[in-house]
Amino acid sequence: MSTSVGVNVLRWSALGFGVFYGAYHQLSLSAADKAKAAQKDWEHKESLIRQAKQQWAKDHPSEQPKSSGGIDIAKANPKDPNADLNTILGITDN
Repeated sequence: MSTSVGVNVLRWSALGFGVFYGAYHQLSLSAADKAKAAQKDWEHKESLIRQAKQQWAKDHPSEQPKSSGGIDIAKANPKDPNADLNTILGITDN
């Protein structure tokens, strides 16, 4: 029982395609798993940071920034990129 050259080429081509598709599919699955694991790790770190901030705020209530003389200390720092110019200059809306 002899097979023709065309059938052998087709078989080998299908085998080669299957090997390359399998490798590509395995790489895409492992990349998706790595991305999911990285996202889960990031969310875990965020939750730990959030818990630590809450615990610190509970342990140190007197160290929270307070306003003095109607000017908020956080907004009165001229080197702060989020500073309010009106607060720094003492301009009110009255």
